[in-house]
Amino acid sequence: MNVFEKRSVAALASVYAMRMLGLFMILPVFVLLGGDLDGATPALIGLAIGGYGLSQALLQIPFGMLSDRFGRKRMIYIGLILFAVGSMTAAAADSIYGVILGRILQGSGAIASVLMALLSDLTREEQRTKAMATVGVSIGLAFSLSLVVGPLLGDLVGLAGIFYVTAALALVAMFIVHKLVPQPLQPSQSHDSQPVLAMLGQVLRDTRLLRLDFGIFALHLVLTATFLVVPSLLENELGLEAKSHWWFYLTVMVTSFFAMVPFIIIGEKKRRMKLVLSGAVALLIAAVVGLSLVSGRLEWAWLALFFFFMAFNLLEASLPSLISKESPAGSKGTAMGVYSTAQFTGAFLGGSLGGILLGTVGVDGVLALMVAVLCCWLVVALTMAPPSHAASFVVQLRDAALTNIVEVDRLLRSLPGVEDVVVFEGADTAYLKVDRQYFDEGCLAEFSFVQPTMSS
Repeated sequence: MNVFEKRSVAALASVYAMRMLGLFMILPVFVLLGGDLDGATPALIGLAIGGYGLSQALLQIPFGMLSDRFGRKRMIYIGLILFAVGSMTAAAADSIYGVILGRILQGSGAIASVLMALLSDLTREEQRTKAMATVGVSIGLAFSLSLVVGPLLGDLVGLAGIFYVTAALALVAMFIVHKLVPQPLQPSQSHDSQPVLAMLGQVLRDTRLLRLDFGIFALHLVLTATFLVVPSLLENELGLEAKSHWWFYLTVMVTSFFAMVPFIIIGEKKRRMKLVLSGAVALLIAAVVGLSLVSGRLEWAWLALFFFFMAFNLLEASLPSLISKESPAGSKGTAMGVYSTAQFTGAFLGGSLGGILLGTVGVDGVLALMVAVLCCWLVVALTMAPPSHAASFVVQLRDAALTNIVEVDRLLRSLPGVEDVVVFEGADTAYLKVDRQYFDEGCLAEFSFVQPTMSS
Protein backbone atom coordinates (compact mmCIF):
# COMPACT_ATOMS: atom_id res chain seq x y z
CA MET A 1 0.00 0.00 0.00
CA ASN A 2 1.15 3.54 -0.68
CA VAL A 3 1.35 6.24 2.00
CA PHE A 4 -2.12 7.59 1.19
CA GLU A 5 -3.67 4.12 1.53
CA LYS A 6 -1.79 3.30 4.72
CA ARG A 7 -3.01 6.51 6.35
CA SER A 8 -6.59 5.91 5.23
CA VAL A 9 -6.63 2.28 6.37
CA ALA A 10 -5.03 3.06 9.74
CA ALA A 11 -7.51 5.87 10.40
CA LEU A 12 -10.60 3.86 9.42
CA ALA A 13 -9.39 0.79 11.34
CA SER A 14 -8.95 2.93 14.46
CA VAL A 15 -12.47 4.38 14.06
CA TYR A 16 -13.91 0.88 13.72
CA ALA A 17 -11.91 -0.33 16.73
CA MET A 18 -12.98 2.58 18.98
CA ARG A 19 -16.61 2.00 18.15
CA MET A 20 -16.43 -1.73 18.82
CA LEU A 21 -14.43 -1.17 22.01
CA GLY A 22 -17.18 1.11 23.26
CA LEU A 23 -19.90 -1.42 22.44
CA PHE A 24 -18.11 -4.36 24.05
CA MET A 25 -16.63 -2.85 27.24
CA ILE A 26 -19.83 -3.38 29.21
CA LEU A 27 -20.05 -7.10 28.34
CA PRO A 28 -17.83 -8.42 31.14
CA VAL A 29 -19.28 -6.10 33.82
CA PHE A 30 -22.92 -5.30 33.09
CA VAL A 31 -24.38 -8.36 34.83
CA LEU A 32 -22.44 -7.38 37.97
CA LEU A 33 -23.06 -3.62 37.90
CA GLY A 34 -26.42 -3.37 36.14
CA GLY A 35 -28.31 -5.00 38.98
CA ASP A 36 -28.19 -1.69 40.91
CA LEU A 37 -30.28 0.09 38.28
CA ASP A 38 -33.96 0.78 39.05
CA GLY A 39 -36.23 -1.88 37.61
CA ALA A 40 -33.39 -4.23 36.71
CA THR A 41 -34.32 -7.86 36.14
CA PRO A 42 -32.31 -10.63 34.47
CA ALA A 43 -34.49 -10.34 31.35
CA LEU A 44 -34.01 -6.57 31.09
CA ILE A 45 -30.28 -6.84 31.81
CA GLY A 46 -30.04 -9.30 28.92
CA LEU A 47 -31.99 -6.92 26.68
CA ALA A 48 -29.64 -4.08 27.63
CA ILE A 49 -26.59 -6.17 26.78
CA GLY A 50 -27.95 -7.30 23.41
CA GLY A 51 -30.12 -4.29 22.56
CA TYR A 52 -27.52 -2.68 20.32
CA GLY A 53 -27.71 -5.70 18.03
CA LEU A 54 -31.35 -5.01 17.11
CA SER A 55 -30.74 -1.54 15.69
CA GLN A 56 -27.47 -2.66 14.13
CA ALA A 57 -29.24 -5.50 12.32
CA LEU A 58 -32.04 -3.28 11.04
CA LEU A 59 -29.89 -0.36 9.87
CA GLN A 60 -26.65 -1.94 8.65
CA ILE A 61 -27.60 -2.22 4.96
CA PRO A 62 -29.70 1.01 4.83
CA PHE A 63 -26.77 3.04 6.19
CA GLY A 64 -24.50 1.67 3.48
CA MET A 65 -26.97 2.51 0.73
CA LEU A 66 -27.69 5.99 2.11
CA SER A 67 -23.97 6.71 1.98
CA ASP A 68 -24.11 6.28 -1.80
CA ARG A 69 -26.54 9.19 -1.97
CA PHE A 70 -25.50 11.52 0.83
CA GLY A 71 -21.79 10.76 1.12
CA ARG A 72 -19.67 8.39 3.20
CA LYS A 73 -18.24 10.83 5.73
CA ARG A 74 -21.60 12.50 6.33
CA MET A 75 -23.21 9.16 7.23
CA ILE A 76 -20.23 8.26 9.42
CA TYR A 77 -20.63 11.53 11.34
CA ILE A 78 -24.36 10.84 11.79
CA GLY A 79 -23.62 7.30 12.98
CA LEU A 80 -20.97 8.44 15.47
CA ILE A 81 -23.24 11.20 16.80
CA LEU A 82 -25.99 8.62 17.39
CA PHE A 83 -23.43 6.39 19.08
CA ALA A 84 -22.29 9.23 21.35
CA VAL A 85 -25.88 10.27 22.18
CA GLY A 86 -26.73 6.67 23.02
CA SER A 87 -23.68 6.41 25.27
CA MET A 88 -24.58 9.63 27.10
CA THR A 89 -28.18 8.48 27.46
CA ALA A 90 -27.07 5.23 29.05
CA ALA A 91 -24.53 7.00 31.28
CA ALA A 92 -27.15 9.41 32.65
CA ALA A 93 -29.81 6.73 33.19
CA ASP A 94 -30.89 5.70 36.68
CA SER A 95 -33.09 2.89 35.42
CA ILE A 96 -32.53 -0.16 33.27
CA TYR A 97 -34.97 1.24 30.71
CA GLY A 98 -32.75 4.27 30.13
CA VAL A 99 -29.76 2.02 29.56
CA ILE A 100 -31.73 -0.12 27.11
CA LEU A 101 -32.68 3.02 25.18
CA GLY A 102 -29.06 4.13 25.21
CA ARG A 103 -27.84 0.78 23.90
CA ILE A 104 -30.39 0.80 21.07
CA LEU A 105 -29.29 4.34 20.16
CA GLN A 106 -25.66 3.20 20.23
CA GLY A 107 -26.47 0.47 17.75
CA SER A 108 -28.48 2.80 15.51
CA GLY A 109 -25.20 4.35 14.39
CA ALA A 110 -24.73 1.34 12.12
CA ILE A 111 -21.76 2.56 10.13
CA ALA A 112 -19.83 -0.68 9.60
CA SER A 113 -20.92 -0.98 5.96
CA VAL A 114 -20.21 2.72 5.37
CA LEU A 115 -16.70 2.38 6.77
CA MET A 116 -16.07 -0.58 4.46
CA ALA A 117 -17.45 1.34 1.48
CA LEU A 118 -15.21 4.32 2.30
CA LEU A 119 -12.28 1.94 2.64
CA SER A 120 -13.10 0.75 -0.86
CA ASP A 121 -13.19 4.34 -2.13
CA LEU A 122 -9.73 5.09 -0.73
CA THR A 123 -7.82 1.94 -1.72
CA ARG A 124 -6.92 0.30 -4.98
CA GLU A 125 -8.47 -3.05 -5.84
CA GLU A 126 -5.18 -4.91 -5.45
CA GLN A 127 -4.77 -3.58 -1.89
CA ARG A 128 -8.36 -3.98 -0.75
CA THR A 129 -8.10 -7.45 0.77
CA LYS A 130 -5.08 -6.36 2.81
CA ALA A 131 -6.94 -3.23 3.91
CA MET A 132 -10.03 -5.16 5.01
CA ALA A 133 -7.85 -7.70 6.82
CA THR A 134 -6.30 -4.80 8.76
CA VAL A 135 -9.77 -3.67 9.83
CA GLY A 136 -10.59 -7.25 10.84
CA VAL A 137 -7.49 -7.42 13.04
CA SER A 138 -8.44 -4.09 14.66
CA ILE A 139 -11.88 -5.47 15.54
CA GLY A 140 -10.36 -8.58 17.11
CA LEU A 141 -7.94 -6.48 19.14
CA ALA A 142 -10.75 -4.16 20.24
CA PHE A 143 -12.84 -7.08 21.47
CA SER A 144 -9.93 -8.59 23.39
CA LEU A 145 -9.04 -5.21 24.86
CA SER A 146 -12.64 -4.61 25.92
CA LEU A 147 -12.59 -7.69 28.17
CA VAL A 148 -9.57 -6.31 29.99
CA VAL A 149 -10.44 -2.60 30.05
CA GLY A 150 -14.12 -3.13 30.94
CA PRO A 151 -13.48 -4.63 34.41
CA LEU A 152 -10.74 -2.09 35.13
CA LEU A 153 -12.97 0.88 34.26
CA GLY A 154 -15.91 -0.69 36.05
CA ASP A 155 -13.88 -0.78 39.25
CA LEU A 156 -12.57 2.78 38.82
CA VAL A 157 -15.53 4.75 37.44
CA GLY A 158 -18.53 2.41 37.55
CA LEU A 159 -21.06 1.62 34.85
CA ALA A 160 -21.87 5.27 34.08
CA GLY A 161 -18.16 6.00 33.70
CA ILE A 162 -17.78 3.27 31.08
CA PHE A 163 -20.56 4.84 29.03
CA TYR A 164 -19.00 8.31 29.37
CA VAL A 165 -15.67 6.88 28.14
CA THR A 166 -17.54 5.31 25.25
CA ALA A 167 -19.04 8.70 24.31
CA ALA A 168 -15.55 10.22 24.42
CA LEU A 169 -14.29 7.49 22.10
CA ALA A 170 -17.02 8.41 19.62
CA LEU A 171 -15.90 12.05 19.68
CA VAL A 172 -12.26 11.02 19.15
CA ALA A 173 -13.39 8.86 16.22
CA MET A 174 -15.19 11.87 14.68
CA PHE A 175 -12.00 13.91 14.99
CA ILE A 176 -10.02 11.16 13.25
CA VAL A 177 -12.53 11.01 10.41
CA HIS A 178 -12.40 14.80 10.01
CA LYS A 179 -8.63 15.24 10.22
CA LEU A 180 -7.09 11.98 8.98
CA VAL A 181 -9.55 10.34 6.59
CA PRO A 182 -9.40 11.85 3.08
CA GLN A 183 -12.57 12.84 1.25
CA PRO A 184 -13.00 10.51 -1.76
CA LEU A 185 -13.43 12.26 -5.08
CA GLN A 186 -16.48 10.15 -5.81
CA PRO A 187 -18.11 7.06 -4.24
CA SER A 188 -16.81 3.76 -5.54
CA GLN A 189 -19.31 1.64 -7.39
CA SER A 190 -17.51 -1.58 -6.54
CA HIS A 191 -20.15 -4.27 -6.20
CA ASP A 192 -17.53 -6.38 -4.46
CA SER A 193 -17.23 -4.10 -1.45
CA GLN A 194 -20.66 -2.62 -0.64
CA PRO A 195 -24.28 -3.81 -0.56
CA VAL A 196 -26.38 -3.64 -3.74
CA LEU A 197 -30.15 -4.05 -3.38
CA ALA A 198 -30.56 -5.79 -6.75
CA MET A 199 -28.25 -8.61 -5.61
CA LEU A 200 -29.98 -9.21 -2.28
CA GLY A 201 -32.31 -11.92 -3.59
CA GLN A 202 -29.45 -13.84 -5.17
CA VAL A 203 -27.48 -13.79 -1.93
CA LEU A 204 -30.50 -14.82 0.18
CA ARG A 205 -31.16 -17.81 -2.07
CA ASP A 206 -27.61 -19.12 -1.83
CA THR A 207 -27.73 -22.01 0.65
CA ARG A 208 -23.95 -22.09 1.09
CA LEU A 209 -23.97 -18.45 2.17
CA LEU A 210 -27.02 -19.00 4.39
CA ARG A 211 -25.17 -21.75 6.27
CA LEU A 212 -22.35 -19.33 7.00
CA ASP A 213 -24.83 -16.61 7.96
CA PHE A 214 -26.39 -19.02 10.45
CA GLY A 215 -22.91 -19.70 11.78
CA ILE A 216 -22.16 -16.07 12.63
CA PHE A 217 -25.71 -15.70 14.01
CA ALA A 218 -25.12 -18.64 16.36
CA LEU A 219 -21.61 -17.52 17.30
CA HIS A 220 -22.68 -14.06 18.45
CA LEU A 221 -25.84 -15.34 20.12
CA VAL A 222 -23.66 -17.63 22.21
CA LEU A 223 -21.03 -14.93 22.84
CA THR A 224 -23.60 -12.46 24.20
CA ALA A 225 -25.30 -15.14 26.31
CA THR A 226 -21.90 -16.13 27.73
CA PHE A 227 -21.54 -12.76 29.44
CA LEU A 228 -24.84 -13.25 31.22
CA VAL A 229 -23.25 -16.23 32.95
CA VAL A 230 -19.49 -15.92 33.24
CA PRO A 231 -19.06 -12.68 35.29
CA SER A 232 -21.41 -13.92 38.02
CA LEU A 233 -19.82 -17.35 37.90
CA LEU A 234 -16.36 -15.87 38.48
CA GLU A 235 -17.45 -13.62 41.34
CA ASN A 236 -20.17 -15.56 43.13
CA GLU A 237 -19.14 -19.19 42.68
CA LEU A 238 -15.38 -18.96 42.22
CA GLY A 239 -14.65 -16.06 44.56
CA LEU A 240 -12.79 -13.89 42.04
CA GLU A 241 -13.53 -10.24 42.78
CA ALA A 242 -14.82 -8.13 39.89
CA LYS A 243 -11.79 -5.84 40.01
CA SER A 244 -9.58 -8.87 39.32
CA HIS A 245 -11.50 -10.18 36.32
CA TRP A 246 -9.30 -8.22 33.93
CA TRP A 247 -6.23 -10.43 34.41
CA PHE A 248 -8.36 -13.56 34.08
CA TYR A 249 -9.69 -12.39 30.70
CA LEU A 250 -6.26 -11.11 29.64
CA THR A 251 -4.53 -14.46 30.14
CA VAL A 252 -7.39 -16.33 28.48
CA MET A 253 -7.52 -14.06 25.40
CA VAL A 254 -3.77 -13.90 24.79
CA THR A 255 -3.18 -17.64 25.07
CA SER A 256 -6.30 -18.62 23.14
CA PHE A 257 -5.36 -16.27 20.28
CA PHE A 258 -1.98 -17.90 19.74
CA ALA A 259 -3.46 -21.38 20.16
CA MET A 260 -5.90 -20.92 17.29
CA VAL A 261 -3.34 -19.68 14.72
CA PRO A 262 -2.05 -23.15 13.69
CA PHE A 263 -5.59 -24.31 12.94
CA ILE A 264 -6.20 -21.30 10.69
CA ILE A 265 -3.05 -22.25 8.77
CA ILE A 266 -4.13 -25.90 8.52
CA GLY A 267 -7.57 -24.94 7.25
CA GLU A 268 -6.28 -22.51 4.62
CA LYS A 269 -3.03 -24.10 3.47
CA LYS A 270 -4.09 -27.74 3.69
CA ARG A 271 -7.62 -27.00 2.43
CA ARG A 272 -9.24 -28.65 5.45
CA MET A 273 -11.48 -25.75 6.42
CA LYS A 274 -14.64 -27.84 6.82
CA LEU A 275 -12.86 -30.09 9.33
CA VAL A 276 -11.43 -27.10 11.19
CA LEU A 277 -14.78 -25.30 11.19
CA SER A 278 -16.71 -28.32 12.47
CA GLY A 279 -14.04 -29.05 15.06
CA ALA A 280 -14.20 -25.49 16.36
CA VAL A 281 -18.00 -25.68 16.77
CA ALA A 282 -17.63 -28.98 18.62
CA LEU A 283 -15.00 -27.37 20.86
CA LEU A 284 -17.42 -24.54 21.65
CA ILE A 285 -20.02 -27.08 22.73
CA ALA A 286 -17.50 -28.83 24.97
CA ALA A 287 -16.41 -25.50 26.47
CA VAL A 288 -19.99 -24.43 27.27
CA VAL A 289 -20.70 -27.81 28.87
CA GLY A 290 -17.45 -27.38 30.79
CA LEU A 291 -18.68 -24.10 32.26
CA SER A 292 -21.52 -25.98 33.93
CA LEU A 293 -19.06 -28.43 35.51
CA VAL A 294 -16.41 -26.12 37.00
CA SER A 295 -17.37 -27.20 40.54
CA GLY A 296 -15.91 -24.17 42.28
CA ARG A 297 -12.46 -24.54 40.70
CA LEU A 298 -11.09 -21.41 39.06
CA GLU A 299 -8.56 -23.32 36.98
CA TRP A 300 -11.34 -25.36 35.37
CA ALA A 301 -13.23 -22.18 34.52
CA TRP A 302 -10.05 -20.74 32.99
CA LEU A 303 -9.58 -23.89 30.90
CA ALA A 304 -13.20 -23.88 29.71
CA LEU A 305 -12.95 -20.24 28.64
CA PHE A 306 -9.55 -20.84 27.04
CA PHE A 307 -11.09 -23.44 24.73
CA PHE A 308 -14.19 -21.28 24.25
CA PHE A 309 -12.23 -18.26 23.03
CA MET A 310 -9.77 -20.39 21.10
CA ALA A 311 -12.73 -21.69 19.07
CA PHE A 312 -14.45 -18.30 19.01
CA ASN A 313 -11.38 -16.48 17.68
CA LEU A 314 -10.85 -19.13 15.04
CA LEU A 315 -14.45 -18.94 13.83
CA GLU A 316 -14.60 -15.14 14.02
CA ALA A 317 -11.51 -14.96 11.80
CA SER A 318 -12.57 -17.70 9.37
CA LEU A 319 -16.23 -16.95 8.67
CA PRO A 320 -15.74 -13.56 6.92
CA SER A 321 -13.09 -15.15 4.70
CA LEU A 322 -15.47 -18.00 3.81
CA ILE A 323 -18.26 -15.54 3.02
CA SER A 324 -15.89 -13.75 0.66
CA LYS A 325 -14.94 -16.99 -1.06
CA GLU A 326 -18.46 -18.37 -1.35
CA SER A 327 -20.04 -15.12 -2.59
CA PRO A 328 -21.04 -15.01 -6.26
CA ALA A 329 -18.65 -12.91 -8.32
CA GLY A 330 -19.35 -9.23 -7.78
CA SER A 331 -21.67 -9.81 -4.80
CA LYS A 332 -19.25 -9.76 -1.90
CA GLY A 333 -20.49 -6.44 -0.52
CA THR A 334 -24.11 -7.60 -0.46
CA ALA A 335 -23.17 -10.95 1.05
CA MET A 336 -21.19 -9.21 3.79
CA GLY A 337 -24.16 -6.93 4.49
CA VAL A 338 -26.44 -9.93 5.07
CA TYR A 339 -23.69 -11.58 7.11
CA SER A 340 -23.39 -8.51 9.38
CA THR A 341 -27.16 -8.38 9.82
CA ALA A 342 -27.17 -12.04 10.90
CA GLN A 343 -24.29 -11.35 13.31
CA PHE A 344 -26.05 -8.49 15.11
CA THR A 345 -29.38 -10.34 15.15
CA GLY A 346 -27.60 -13.13 16.99
CA ALA A 347 -26.17 -10.67 19.52
CA PHE A 348 -29.64 -9.24 20.15
CA LEU A 349 -31.30 -12.63 20.63
CA GLY A 350 -28.41 -13.92 22.75
CA GLY A 351 -28.95 -11.08 25.20
CA SER A 352 -32.75 -10.96 25.17
CA LEU A 353 -33.47 -14.72 25.17
CA GLY A 354 -30.56 -15.42 27.51
CA GLY A 355 -31.86 -12.80 29.95
CA ILE A 356 -35.36 -14.28 29.93
CA LEU A 357 -33.97 -17.74 30.61
CA LEU A 358 -31.67 -16.43 33.32
CA GLY A 359 -34.65 -14.92 35.14
CA THR A 360 -36.98 -17.91 34.75
CA VAL A 361 -34.76 -21.01 34.70
CA GLY A 362 -31.40 -19.76 35.90
CA VAL A 363 -27.87 -20.23 34.63
CA ASP A 364 -28.60 -23.79 33.47
CA GLY A 365 -31.29 -22.46 31.15
CA VAL A 366 -28.86 -20.04 29.49
CA LEU A 367 -26.24 -22.75 29.06
CA ALA A 368 -28.88 -25.10 27.61
CA LEU A 369 -29.82 -22.44 25.04
CA MET A 370 -26.18 -22.04 24.07
CA VAL A 371 -25.64 -25.78 23.68
CA ALA A 372 -28.85 -26.21 21.66
CA VAL A 373 -27.91 -23.44 19.22
CA LEU A 374 -24.37 -24.75 18.87
CA CYS A 375 -25.62 -28.30 18.24
CA CYS A 376 -27.80 -26.97 15.42
CA TRP A 377 -24.77 -25.19 14.00
CA LEU A 378 -22.67 -28.35 14.24
CA VAL A 379 -25.26 -30.22 12.15
CA VAL A 380 -25.22 -27.39 9.60
CA ALA A 381 -21.40 -27.40 9.51
CA LEU A 382 -21.10 -31.18 9.16
CA THR A 383 -23.63 -31.37 6.32
CA MET A 384 -22.30 -28.44 4.29
CA ALA A 385 -20.15 -29.01 1.22
CA PRO A 386 -16.43 -28.32 1.69
CA PRO A 387 -15.97 -24.53 1.46
CA SER A 388 -14.63 -23.06 -1.73
CA HIS A 389 -11.00 -22.00 -1.89
CA ALA A 390 -11.73 -19.40 -4.53
CA ALA A 391 -10.42 -15.86 -4.37
CA SER A 392 -11.80 -12.65 -5.81
CA PHE A 393 -10.08 -11.25 -8.88
CA VAL A 394 -10.90 -8.02 -10.66
CA VAL A 395 -10.13 -7.42 -14.34
CA GLN A 396 -10.01 -3.92 -15.75
CA LEU A 397 -11.66 -3.73 -19.20
CA ARG A 398 -10.83 -1.46 -22.09
CA ASP A 399 -13.62 0.61 -23.62
CA ALA A 400 -13.84 -1.64 -26.66
CA ALA A 401 -14.78 -4.62 -24.52
CA LEU A 402 -17.89 -2.91 -23.17
CA THR A 403 -19.59 -3.22 -26.57
CA ASN A 404 -19.35 -7.03 -26.51
CA ILE A 405 -19.90 -8.10 -22.93
CA VAL A 406 -21.20 -11.56 -23.87
CA GLU A 407 -17.96 -12.44 -25.69
CA VAL A 408 -15.84 -11.08 -22.84
CA ASP A 409 -17.81 -13.23 -20.39
CA ARG A 410 -17.34 -16.34 -22.55
CA LEU A 411 -13.59 -15.85 -22.96
CA LEU A 412 -12.98 -15.23 -19.27
CA ARG A 413 -15.00 -18.29 -18.28
CA SER A 414 -12.87 -20.44 -20.59
CA LEU A 415 -9.69 -19.74 -18.61
CA PRO A 416 -8.40 -22.52 -16.31
CA GLY A 417 -9.28 -21.93 -12.67
CA VAL A 418 -12.09 -19.42 -13.33
CA GLU A 419 -15.23 -20.49 -11.44
CA ASP A 420 -17.54 -17.53 -12.00
CA VAL A 421 -17.60 -14.26 -13.94
CA VAL A 422 -19.79 -11.18 -13.68
CA VAL A 423 -19.48 -8.20 -16.03
CA PHE A 424 -21.80 -5.32 -15.16
CA GLU A 425 -23.23 -3.33 -18.02
CA GLY A 426 -21.82 0.18 -18.00
CA ALA A 427 -18.95 -0.77 -15.70
CA ASP A 428 -15.29 -1.01 -16.65
CA THR A 429 -14.53 -4.09 -14.55
CA ALA A 430 -15.21 -7.79 -14.59
CA TYR A 431 -15.45 -9.68 -11.28
CA LEU A 432 -14.04 -13.20 -11.23
CA LYS A 433 -13.98 -16.03 -8.72
CA VAL A 434 -10.82 -18.02 -9.30
CA ASP A 435 -9.00 -20.95 -7.78
CA ARG A 436 -5.47 -19.61 -7.56
CA GLN A 437 -4.06 -23.13 -7.59
CA TYR A 438 -5.10 -23.39 -11.23
CA PHE A 439 -5.52 -19.76 -12.34
CA ASP A 440 -2.63 -17.92 -13.96
CA GLU A 441 -3.30 -14.22 -14.40
CA GLY A 442 -0.55 -14.12 -17.00
CA CYS A 443 -2.93 -15.77 -19.47
CA LEU A 444 -4.98 -12.56 -19.49
CA ALA A 445 -2.20 -10.81 -21.40
CA GLU A 446 -3.34 -12.35 -24.71
CA PHE A 447 -6.70 -10.57 -24.54
CA SER A 448 -6.76 -7.13 -26.13
CA PHE A 449 -9.77 -6.05 -24.05
CA VAL A 450 -7.91 -6.36 -20.74
CA GLN A 451 -6.01 -3.53 -19.09
CA PRO A 452 -3.39 -4.31 -16.41
CA THR A 453 -5.11 -6.65 -13.97
CA MET A 454 -5.78 -6.20 -10.28
CA SER A 455 -6.62 -8.77 -7.64
CA SER A 456 -8.34 -8.49 -4.29
